[in-house]
Amino acid sequence: MSERIETLHPTGKQGVNIDRGKYEAVKTAILTSLSAHKSLTFKELNAEVGRQLEGNFDGSVSWYFTTVKLDLEARGMIERFGRSPQQYRLIVDE
Repeated sequence: MSERIETLHPTGKQGVNIDRGKYEAVKTAILTSLSAHKSLTFKELNAEVGRQLEGNFDGSVSWYFTTVKLDLEARGMIERFGRSPQQYRLIVDE
């Protein structure tokens, strides 16, 4: 059985228990995308992650993207800001 991780949710809702390898792959793709851009919309970030994982990921990239994105928000690694469309950026420790 593969190692799993319990994700967090930024509003305190119950997270989900997912495969750690998939979590790490999506997390790396999100952080890489945001470090290459000042900010991205949900749609742009989802597309960037999809391009990075294309052909190397078993499962729904969009579902895992949303789950891991929420986890990274809850852990204070990325933040959501703005309205229509919402933007995402890395949180930089200074």
